[in-house]
Amino acid sequence: MKILLVQPAKARDTIGCEDIFLYEPLALEYIASALVCDHDVRIIDLRLDKNLEAVFKEFNPDIVAATAYTVHVNTVKELFKVMKSWNSQIFTVVGGHHATVSYADFVESCIDLIVIGEGVFIFKEVVRRYENHIDFEGLQGIAYHKNGKTVMTPPVPVADLDSFPFPARFLTADYRKNYFSEWRKPLATVRTSQGCPYMCNFCALWKLNGGRYLTRKPEKIVEELSGIKEKYIFFADDESLIDTVRMSKLAKLIKESGIEKKYFLYGRSDTIVRHPEVIKHWKDIGLERIFIGLEFFRDKDLEDVRKRATIKDNEEAIRILNDLDISIFGSFIIKPDFTRDDFREFRKYCRSLLLHLPVFNVLTPLPGTDYFEKVKDKLITRNYDFFDLLHSLQETRLPLKEFYEEFYQLYRHSVSPLNRIFMLMKYSPQEIIKVIRMSNRIRNAYNSI
Repeated sequence: MKILLVQPAKARDTIGCEDIFLYEPLALEYIASALVCDHDVRIIDLRLDKNLEAVFKEFNPDIVAATAYTVHVNTVKELFKVMKSWNSQIFTVVGGHHATVSYADFVESCIDLIVIGEGVFIFKEVVRRYENHIDFEGLQGIAYHKNGKTVMTPPVPVADLDSFPFPARFLTADYRKNYFSEWRKPLATVRTSQGCPYMCNFCALWKLNGGRYLTRKPEKIVEELSGIKEKYIFFADDESLIDTVRMSKLAKLIKESGIEKKYFLYGRSDTIVRHPEVIKHWKDIGLERIFIGLEFFRDKDLEDVRKRATIKDNEEAIRILNDLDISIFGSFIIKPDFTRDDFREFRKYCRSLLLHLPVFNVLTPLPGTDYFEKVKDKLITRNYDFFDLLHSLQETRLPLKEFYEEFYQLYRHSVSPLNRIFMLMKYSPQEIIKVIRMSNRIRNAYNSI
């Protein structure tokens, strides 16, 4: 069968996302890997390729499937409506994070089936049954229409990440030079683990695996890395460093293999503090940057979101990484009830950390999180286009325009001019222009509110 896999672009009102980073559609590459031996499969990345109609009509697919995060919900539903108007006989499927945490949002006449949970083998079975005109009854991890009702079956928990074939990266060959994160380009994405045992209330990732932390064998990861051409590697894990014994072994095997890459991964501050020797091993084989969820500048705020890390942990982790000359992608959260004094203290605190590029997000009640359940009745909008971490979905203590102005000024004044110049020197002149344009777009978006 002809199967078209679609990576959606962000909506017009969504801020950020592919303006800041653009990772390969790893989920679709995994989905494709289970199908390419028996079917004609294509991936279209609409973040880079806007010619969907031409591709659709030339390829003439039997099945069209899309993946979606929360900010893509409206976009994906509209895409399926349009594609159904081109050919009402296509079979449409949606999966991904949002379909897993809130499948009911995709119960639409333009969507024939929803995949819930890890979709590689589920979707393969969906394709087999559809091709052979077999009913979907009894298949776990799907929702579909039957006799005027929606039938939903819960997914089977993932047990072994190494059971999945390697991603079919050749299907994104025409796009690969464009995948990036900040100055790191071209960038490949690798999954080495899944899940998180921590239970932050603003995050749904730990819930998807019931708090389990699943890992791939280091040998399989090295095998996959050996086939990747890109210099820069992003580990797309929910948290990469939890199993430090495994990560130490992986670093050793990478070194022994002679693979030379530059790595970017997620790490908790308390893990870094407890295991600086592991970070040193990774520095020796090419670790260049670590994403740390620093979140707040007060311990009480960390406790409120169940972070299970402290300000002391954060500051010590920053010191360790600075001593190792590892770049820090420090992510912070802004509460809607912040006052001008809170913003002022936050700016002062961030300047004291001497970070080159702190990133700020508005505390967002994403579907699937405990925080969403806590405040869902107080949301000022349910338009998923605005669930981008840069819009406030709750009433702010400050007037909204003042809140956004203070939020914007965090980006402008939380880094010293010298550190800002140091960071910009990593970009090419063309990329610096893009950064400036992106900043102006964000400012204009806030001004229009």
